[in-house]
Amino acid sequence: MLLEPGKVLPVSRLVEAAWDEDPPATASHQVRKAVADLRRRIPGGAGVLLTEGPGYRVVIDETQNDLSEFGMLIRTAKTAVAESRLSDAAEILRGALALWRGPVLSGIGGPVIEAAATSIEERRLAVWEEHLGLRLTLGESGELIPDLRELVAQHPLRETLRGQLMLALYRSGRQAEALEEYGKVRELLVEELGVDPGPHLTRLYEGILRESPELAGPEPAAPAPVPAPLPAEPPCTLPYDLADFTGREVEMAELLRCATQKGEQGPKIVALDGMGGSGKTSLAVRAAYQLVPEYPDGQLHIDLRGYTPGDQPVSAGTALDSLLRAIGIPGDRIPDDTAGRTALWRATLSGKRLLILLDNAADAAGIRPLLPTTSGCLVLLTSRGRLVDLDGAHWISLGVMSPRESAALVAETLGAGRVAAEPEAAAELARLCDHLPLALRIATARLRNRPRWTLQYLAERLRDETRRLDELSSGARSVSATLRLSYQALDEESRTAFRILSLHPGGDINVHAAAALLGSGIWDAEDVLERLLDVHLVQQPEIGLYSFHDLVRSFAQSLFDAADQDGREAAAAVERLLCYYLTATEVACDVLYPGRRHRPTGIEKSTADLPSLGDAEQAQTWFTREQDALLAAVTLAERRGLDRYVVCLSRNLVFQLNARGQLEEFGALGRASVAAAKRLGDLALLGMSLSNLGVACWRLGRFEEGLEAAREGRDVAAQLGDRHTEAHSEGTLGQFNSLLGNFPEALVHLERATAYERELGIARAEADSLTLLSTLYEQWGRYEEARAAAQRAVELQGGLGKFENQFSAFTDLAFAQAGLGEYESAARSLERARTLVDDGADPGNVALTLALSADVDQHLGRPVRSPDLAEQALELVASNASPLRRAKVENIVGRLRRRQGERRAARELHADAHELASAMSYRIEEAYALCGLADAEDDAAAAARHRAAAEELFARMGVAEDRRRR
Repeated sequence: MLLEPGKVLPVSRLVEAAWDEDPPATASHQVRKAVADLRRRIPGGAGVLLTEGPGYRVVIDETQNDLSEFGMLIRTAKTAVAESRLSDAAEILRGALALWRGPVLSGIGGPVIEAAATSIEERRLAVWEEHLGLRLTLGESGELIPDLRELVAQHPLRETLRGQLMLALYRSGRQAEALEEYGKVRELLVEELGVDPGPHLTRLYEGILRESPELAGPEPAAPAPVPAPLPAEPPCTLPYDLADFTGREVEMAELLRCATQKGEQGPKIVALDGMGGSGKTSLAVRAAYQLVPEYPDGQLHIDLRGYTPGDQPVSAGTALDSLLRAIGIPGDRIPDDTAGRTALWRATLSGKRLLILLDNAADAAGIRPLLPTTSGCLVLLTSRGRLVDLDGAHWISLGVMSPRESAALVAETLGAGRVAAEPEAAAELARLCDHLPLALRIATARLRNRPRWTLQYLAERLRDETRRLDELSSGARSVSATLRLSYQALDEESRTAFRILSLHPGGDINVHAAAALLGSGIWDAEDVLERLLDVHLVQQPEIGLYSFHDLVRSFAQSLFDAADQDGREAAAAVERLLCYYLTATEVACDVLYPGRRHRPTGIEKSTADLPSLGDAEQAQTWFTREQDALLAAVTLAERRGLDRYVVCLSRNLVFQLNARGQLEEFGALGRASVAAAKRLGDLALLGMSLSNLGVACWRLGRFEEGLEAAREGRDVAAQLGDRHTEAHSEGTLGQFNSLLGNFPEALVHLERATAYERELGIARAEADSLTLLSTLYEQWGRYEEARAAAQRAVELQGGLGKFENQFSAFTDLAFAQAGLGEYESAARSLERARTLVDDGADPGNVALTLALSADVDQHLGRPVRSPDLAEQALELVASNASPLRRAKVENIVGRLRRRQGERRAARELHADAHELASAMSYRIEEAYALCGLADAEDDAAAAARHRAAAEELFARMGVAEDRRRR
């Protein structure tokens, strides 16, 4: 239908296009159902897809359809040619060709669609030929050759394009290449079709041979400037704008005035506050679209879900992750910690003009990390309450609409004629809805779907106070009444489904999760959701996803409390949902993390339909899309006392959170899992949960908490008689004690771990413990013992064929060799380490190897490599590395920069390392940072203070005096 807008296409034609020669018996019915579905999904679909006689017609203007716009531009170009405006015509055709983004209709469809696509592709090539011909006429030549070569490669038998290429080459002084092109096409035509080139191409060939003057192009008036490369298309994640948005003129004018006023320093923040359902988001979205030309670098939207019932607000770290990905930052460049993400976000926005819509904010603390620090950007903010401690914001309060605006909204949604027939009833309807946009929209939607109802009839229903919910406050009473009217119009099955679906803890519900909650198939669940969508009891942010407005969710849950007094229905539905999520995450983890150890959950698998999770891409896409809902599901399980689900769901989720660098969420789940396992009294689940919490603490730099988790994990393993886990826990205890500067205690644990692992015959675990032991000895200044431990780790891993693990062992060996002054040996070890680096290597470990390589090069008097290894190391830890790796790398490079005479750079690096290390209690690097600051400090008194503080730390750790300087 979009290929032929404005034309009535009979159902038989659509059947032919969809099924070609073998349509099913229900084909006509399926077409009609598909059209009805499209009308629901397309904003204002009833006015776009019209039923006329035996078929359907699409009604759009030329600017809404790229194909129609393409035709319009071609006609405009022809007019320009007729008026001898050749330059204008060429530019217009350039714009027409720029509409293409790939094959017509993505290269899919049956013979009918394929034939149409082929015809359109032919039009495109013809326009290319005309466009290039105009540019040749205007005197261009060499700049056309790349485009012409690409087109000729795609369409080698098209003689017009080949001739244009020959002419462009000839005019560029490349006569031999032009003649060669003729030879190529002649050979191809003879071989493929058995014919010679046409007369036009032959005459052109002969003219080039003769160097005919008539082939020379016009003399250019002046060299044409080289156009700047076009920027990538700016991102836009704004929700769609309501086509029938009405009213709010005063608020809109104030918003636009605040957003466009000049002379302010820093970013503009314009905030809307008001009760739920007052239209804050709709107004903000409408304003955002009007402001798009002012902010050409992109327009972003994120729902912070500050007031979603039963759900946790989106954390600043998670919000920054989404925003950074939206502006094109690859996932592997996004830091793990919120502070790092904030710094990257603000640095990326420097000099940009970006519009950011932060929707449903709950508090100022969660907003501040998302705010740019430089001028040029606009932040639009919506919140139910005014965030008085958010400095610099221009606040606009939204109350209810005025009677005039309410009347305009009713007329816009119902039609002016229907309102004019019952003006008094229309005014009463607006009053009974308290002039609240949400209530008015739901009420008028019911009237649109029931043309036999009068406005007076609906007003009479709204007058009945018994229809209103006493539980809601007086300010929201009319909203509750309107929602109840929509609810009462449903059949009993839909009412039950509406109540149950409100138990879903996430922001969006897909059909699989809905089916699990309802205990139905996915198609039945989708039918129910579509019925609820029809009466505006759910929203559809995008195809396949449904969501409750906050007030609607509250309303539905209050109904559930009244209908399910013993709680059995809710408990059963929640357990169905949690079981579905557990089963789906198990399958997804098996695909994404095939080496993961399987553990019994004690929960039977869900019988609900699962989404497609057969390969890594599908599993990753599902995990990413459902992550918020999964986190909310753990909270739901915790709230309802379903501790086994808390533990098992958390275990599956932490794999994903760890991989994505969402460490705060990882840590929170680890603590929740440990608490739930203790309540269950299940030692096996407790040991697993403590192990995961230990990993989170290590990555977050919370060593004291990690030490306690590891100690408890060891005791649990001992109770279970699990020697493998006990050995691992001893290694973890050694690692945390080493980081905290408790070197003697660390040594005891690590020696015990290696002894257990050697006794159990688990060579890989022994090698890992030996690398920890080597690091401990090196930090302690016991370099010979560090070298011996690292060499043994290298040997063990080589025997296992685990060459990727040798990478870290060789780096540890190099640290020990450098400590002994064996720089040539250290250089050889580092070279071996660098050859073992692959794409899957941890960026923090790679940075450590690169930083030490630069340091050893300098000690050996070697020139700085290109690119500089030290700078590469700093870039890696700045983008995505744990804070402890960052502190160590910055100290190494800081010492290097000081020796190179760059004292200011050294001070900055050591200062940052000191801040990181002291926050984590990473004692050895804290001491090294203080030493570095003392050595790089210009002020003698400050240097003395730093030196004294370092000496105190070294003494506490037992590091020998002659080994305290690096």
